[in-house]
Amino acid sequence: MSSKKEKNRFSNDISIKNRRAKFEYEFIDTYIAGLVLKGTEIKSIREGKVALQDGYCYFKKGELYSKGVHISPYTQGSFYNHEETRERKLLLNRQELNKLETKMNEKGLTIIPIKLFINSRGLAKLEIALARGKKIHDKRDSIKDKDVKREMERMKF
Repeated sequence: MSSKKEKNRFSNDISIKNRRAKFEYEFIDTYIAGLVLKGTEIKSIREGKVALQDGYCYFKKGELYSKGVHISPYTQGSFYNHEETRERKLLLNRQELNKLETKMNEKGLTIIPIKLFINSRGLAKLEIALARGKKIHDKRDSIKDKDVKREMERMKF
């Protein structure tokens, strides 16, 4: 197989972001986790048919799972298609899992998916963040900061 075909086969141009998360949450720490997928899920991800907005992560029996991540059914999947919003296991090192689990027990912290992408080896990865929800005044401050930055950029040119 030629190298051009390999590059096209494992192209990592798929990058789905949760844009709302940056506005709603303050990120404390980020991790990159592998996903355990079934059947036609990877084909739908490669088509870009994923929604991360309602997603969150939780611990069950010492393992991390994501819930609410919507992966649309594959169009040519027939009866082999997957369930759209099933919970999916996330793959992290034991040290990272232990660290996340201890921090999750603190009040007001949650784990949310930020970005889903395909790495150079063709594997689906989910970037997750340990986050704290912003209050209304924090959201106003972030909007104000963004407007100030935009004005400063206009003044430079």
